[in-house]
Amino acid sequence: MLKSTSIGRLEVFLTALLFSTGGAVIKAVSMTGWQVAGFRSAVAAAFLLLVMPSARRGWTWRTLAVGGAYSGALISYVLANKLTTAASTIFLYSTAPLYILILGPLVLREPVRRKDLMVMVALAAGMSLFFLDVDPVMASAPRPLVGNLLASLGGFFWALVVVGLRWLGRGQHSTRGGSVAAVVAGNLIAALVCLPMALPVGTNSSGDWLMIVYLGVIQVGLAYVIFTRALGRLPALEVSLLLLIEPVLNPLWAWLAHGETPGLGARLGGLLILSATAAASLIGGRQSKEASSTSGQ
Repeated sequence: MLKSTSIGRLEVFLTALLFSTGGAVIKAVSMTGWQVAGFRSAVAAAFLLLVMPSARRGWTWRTLAVGGAYSGALISYVLANKLTTAASTIFLYSTAPLYILILGPLVLREPVRRKDLMVMVALAAGMSLFFLDVDPVMASAPRPLVGNLLASLGGFFWALVVVGLRWLGRGQHSTRGGSVAAVVAGNLIAALVCLPMALPVGTNSSGDWLMIVYLGVIQVGLAYVIFTRALGRLPALEVSLLLLIEPVLNPLWAWLAHGETPGLGARLGGLLILSATAAASLIGGRQSKEASSTSGQ
């Protein structure tokens, strides 16, 4: 039998693999960005409520607040993918650690160290390349500059989600049900926010609806279920590093499905952002180990 750590690594790999298909599939759906975002989140929320009993517990104003931030990340991700390349979208989302390092001292009272500042500079430099050398207009990326701005906004929303989940995990609010409820709340809020812009639905092919079901059930719902199982088997550092598979695979699927090739600025910026994200994960892991050893745990 496989060891628990081996199973955990396989689960994180599957999670990253499923997450990475989002960009290519979103671009393949002929619906508008608002329709894809709203219907995907509605399906994901229904799936999670059905298969995860913990999703029906732990609802407080705090989980709704984190859910609100998550809804922003969900909507921005879809809208950005409809306007710019999948590579630009996922790489700009990966700048979330930049905002986390800024928000940490303000929300969680976590100090910023000299190594953190180096990571912040690298992330900011990588992010700037997407705007200094914007990808050319192409069929699958008709408005790359606007899409890049939305993806950057999504990275900020995702940072709020990460900080918010850590906030929920402290003290008396530390329950897995609270974090799962926040994910479901985020999807429900996203579906409601998108609904006015998603109507009227119009006539869509069965293929479009099948892709919406895939995005909600598999790419979001099942991936999250697998991910929660993996969290109990692996250290946070290993999980965060293994998840870097997603931004590597995401542009690959978009290239295979749509012939989408990001420009030089996006490729260099993505490489810099991935390197800085990996460094941030390593720094965070070492700080956690130091804290544990100091506290005698």
